[in-house]
Amino acid sequence: MSRNLKSLVGTILTMTTLVVASQPLSAQHAEFELTTIGQFDVPWALEFLPDERLLISEGAGAIKLLSMDGNISDISGVPEVDFGGQGGLGDIVLHPDFENNNLIYISYAESGAGDTRGAAVARAQLHLTENGGELNGLNVIWRQVPKVTGQGHFGHRIVFGPNGYLWISSGERQKFDPAQDMEMNLGKVIRLNDDGTIPDDNPFYEQGGVAAEVWSLGHRNPLGLAFDPSDQLWDVEMGPMGGDELNLVQRGANYGYPIVSNGDHYDGRDIPDHYTHPEFSTPAAFWNPVISPSSLMFYSGSEFPDWQGDAFIGGLSSESLVRIEFDGETAREAQRFDMERRIRAVEQGPNGAIWLLEGGRRGGKGFLLKLTAPAP
Repeated sequence: MSRNLKSLVGTILTMTTLVVASQPLSAQHAEFELTTIGQFDVPWALEFLPDERLLISEGAGAIKLLSMDGNISDISGVPEVDFGGQGGLGDIVLHPDFENNNLIYISYAESGAGDTRGAAVARAQLHLTENGGELNGLNVIWRQVPKVTGQGHFGHRIVFGPNGYLWISSGERQKFDPAQDMEMNLGKVIRLNDDGTIPDDNPFYEQGGVAAEVWSLGHRNPLGLAFDPSDQLWDVEMGPMGGDELNLVQRGANYGYPIVSNGDHYDGRDIPDHYTHPEFSTPAAFWNPVISPSSLMFYSGSEFPDWQGDAFIGGLSSESLVRIEFDGETAREAQRFDMERRIRAVEQGPNGAIWLLEGGRRGGKGFLLKLTAPAP
């Protein structure tokens, strides 16, 4: 089936001035007010600290610490990253018991032999001061295997889930077949203990090797990973030319890439749709034309009570924020906000505001944005 016939399912570098603008969007986006807060170099992820300061990762290998009074400082001790294309410093999350152990987890692209590279996840203790901080005792706990050529499809979103397990999305590095190859951990969703060891109840644990890490397979470039209010894991991933997917990530499931997709290859060759291979898990929603999803967040705050339980997806090429409603294991696009900028990350703030990072065009500077309910 050709792409045109496939259906659409679901429809702070240096900070300049802290608050650049505060204004409601156009009439059709009257649900929130947007505040633009400074610029960053190739920003990728944001994470709130318990004291409401904000950590922001920059692709070239910097972590910035933003205070709510507008002060911005650096976190030292970040490892060297392989910066270029889609690679660089990526995600940043706190250990669930951060207030007691100060552990922080980061993902990034690292160089290998020759012209190869791959994603890695490391953890370290974050020592904070009033004017910045440093990472101490950094230790790599996971790597993509093998390292390959190219600078795309690292995935490397990380999230903690129920019972303290660490989950990692691993892209297939634009190599297609590794998504189905259990001797590689590319194109998979990974489940680990918080120290990087492998839980012995993982679905493929008995196979040993990197297969033991795998929770699910057949993924392309999963760039959003989040748990819903019922502790179910979801991912959102870029499809090829068409076929971006939102998936309920289940134990041992195979999502079919590159054998099936609701998109086509970039050279126009058809990829069979999911329904032609019922042995593969089908997406809860897919998009054609694509939204180029970058991130995923389930909302639970009081700032927007009508959106509690909904999910939000950041859109890159679509320059949008997409709201998703759920009915059990099915999902649909409920609303799309035209942000007129590439949205790289979406997070809920401690007071229920929605925070976004603009990815920037051609890997350049991007704004930090805050969405709040409009004044009555």
